[in-house]
Amino acid sequence: MLSARLKPAVTRVITPVAATALRLGITPNAVTWTGAIGVVASSMYFYPRGDFFLGTLIICILALSDLFDGTMARISQAGSSKWGGFLDSTIDRVTDSAILIGVTIYLIEQKDSLAWVVLVTLVAGMLVPYIRAKAESFGIECTGGIAERTERLIISLTAIGFDGLDVPYILAIGMWLLALLGTFTVFQRLLIVKRAI
Repeated sequence: MLSARLKPAVTRVITPVAATALRLGITPNAVTWTGAIGVVASSMYFYPRGDFFLGTLIICILALSDLFDGTMARISQAGSSKWGGFLDSTIDRVTDSAILIGVTIYLIEQKDSLAWVVLVTLVAGMLVPYIRAKAESFGIECTGGIAERTERLIISLTAIGFDGLDVPYILAIGMWLLALLGTFTVFQRLLIVKRAI
């Protein structure tokens, strides 16, 4: 939803930078791997320590690699690479999970019951793309839903980052919202598949 509206404007801004990176010999897959390793390492280092603001700030910067690699692939006419698309999709699942796992570790150590809500969010976040992939294996298009990856990532990082600035209840609000939206999106996609079948 949100990504479809913002993507064209963002792509126009980052295209010159992506083109420069290609001229320097940097490949889209290298950008994907670099960003992913950085996000996972930051999530596992900062979040379990409760350093939510700095961790989120670094993760937001590293997450920009997700925008650059796709743009670089299109410019270099490697956008149709099945391996590149598969790698990018797989790594998205790893980075999204790492963010929530890092927060969950902290909450468990603090004996905070919000950890259970974050786990629901994590499972729903895995099911949404799985349902789409499984549906597409049946030849069914299954996109959309109230909360796709971009929306879920914005909500999670906003809640985690502002919690790091001691904004009261923001982490609980964000995680409950994510759990509800993610679960609702799962049921939306299940309904799409059921109707198509």
